Amino acid sequence: MMHNILWIVIIYLAVMNVVGLAAMGMDKAKAKSGAWRIPEKTLFLFSIIGGSLGTWAGMYLFRHKTKHWYFVVFMPLIFVMHVAAAVVIFYFYRI
Repeated sequence: MMHNILWIVIIYLAVMNVVGLAAMGMDKAKAKSGAWRIPEKTLFLFSIIGGSLGTWAGMYLFRHKTKHWYFVVFMPLIFVMHVAAAVVIFYFYRI
């Protein structure tokens, strides 16, 4: 049972990181073309709900939002908090 939950969590995180990466790429493309943009709060939401590595990687892969201090500070911080939460969960619950 626990093994199945672990796989569901891994698949969820993988999907959310792809979504976060894609959102950064799409927003950069929209910025270049002058089209409607993805709101910054949406980019942060993707990061907070599990896509922190993808959004952080997208910042540097697409050179997008790297001049905004709050992205440079908080995207890695959200990732570190996710890693810390995973360590605590694995340590205390021995998943």
